[in-house]
Amino acid sequence: MGAFVEFEHVRKVYKTGEIEIPAVRDVSFEIQKGEFCVIVGASGAGKTTILNILGGMDTLTSGKVLLDGQEISDFSKKQLTAYRRYDVGFVFQFYNLVQNLTALENVELAAQICREPLDAATVLRQVGLGDRMANFPAQLSGGEQQRVAIARALAKNPKLLLCDEPTGALDYNTGKSVLKLLQDTCRSTGMTVVVITHNQALTAMADRVITVKNGTVTDMRLNEQRINVEDIELSLIHI
Repeated sequence: MGAFVEFEHVRKVYKTGEIEIPAVRDVSFEIQKGEFCVIVGASGAGKTTILNILGGMDTLTSGKVLLDGQEISDFSKKQLTAYRRYDVGFVFQFYNLVQNLTALENVELAAQICREPLDAATVLRQVGLGDRMANFPAQLSGGEQQRVAIARALAKNPKLLLCDEPTGALDYNTGKSVLKLLQDTCRSTGMTVVVITHNQALTAMADRVITVKNGTVTDMRLNEQRINVEDIELSLIHI
């Protein structure tokens, strides 16, 4: 039986006129179901391109990508739309909440387009916002808004949760609490979580660490002794 996520010799080239710009080249890795995976690398290394391909937001030039046995790299535009809608939850650095909807309504909005959504109020309570459901985004702190964004992604009940620098706009302590929420979600639900980051310190919390440099994977390893987020050394982490 294959891995839950499989990248096989993936290459992505962007074209500007006759100029070709390689974003990722010969990228191969795998992620098992239920793992908390951190993909780490400097800015411009190709991390976000990998996440966009895995999330069905970008196509590849060559290679193969599989999720749960399905070759998503061979999907049509219509199939990719359904894949993004039903199978993948997204958490970005900026929260992208609808400003004139309450926290509850923001989560309910995402749940409406899914096959088997979770109850929006229940998920908001799980992320610690049971008493903030009626608040609008402008009435919430940055950390609370990111929690709404995570709840919105979780309410879709996705197979895969993809997080692109999810703590990038948050202060240190708030960032840690958001990472703990993601780690706890992975542990308690068995959901596969992939976090993209430039921060090497966060690799200590992962089951699997994939290092990306100059558009290719330079290292993939399993953490034998992963650390809980709250135990990561303060001096090492700069979110």
